[in-house]
Amino acid sequence: MLAGAQVAVLPLRDSRTSPISAVDVASALAVMLDDPAPHVGQVYNLTGFESASVDHYARAFSEVLGRPIRYLDIPLGEWTERLRQAGVPAHLLAHLVAMSELHGQGRYDRMTDDFSRLTGRAPIDMRAFVQRNAAAFARQSTD
Repeated sequence: MLAGAQVAVLPLRDSRTSPISAVDVASALAVMLDDPAPHVGQVYNLTGFESASVDHYARAFSEVLGRPIRYLDIPLGEWTERLRQAGVPAHLLAHLVAMSELHGQGRYDRMTDDFSRLTGRAPIDMRAFVQRNAAAFARQSTD
């Protein structure tokens, strides 16, 4: 373990995922709302810049923020119990468990060009996302 490292503790094993920024989702929605007719009945699978492991994304955070951040896999049952004890509402907990199970099945390891086709640009990559939002990831004082 890295001394002093911050840890992302999730039950995702070595699964891969393609997260997309909420700002990118909003950009895609703005396109659709600007001219809704061609989008009626369409389904868009918005994916991020790349599909990679959580460990990969933890390294991106480390590099941009200049401090060690790592991923630690945890058994789903233990993670679920920790969230339950922390007061996570049952409906949200059920959703998070379902997402974890889908990750394990490889359902989030996918890439589409739907976002680019809608907006005319590539989705933001993780390093740029962290750079743009570095203040949100600043260490909090424990004093």
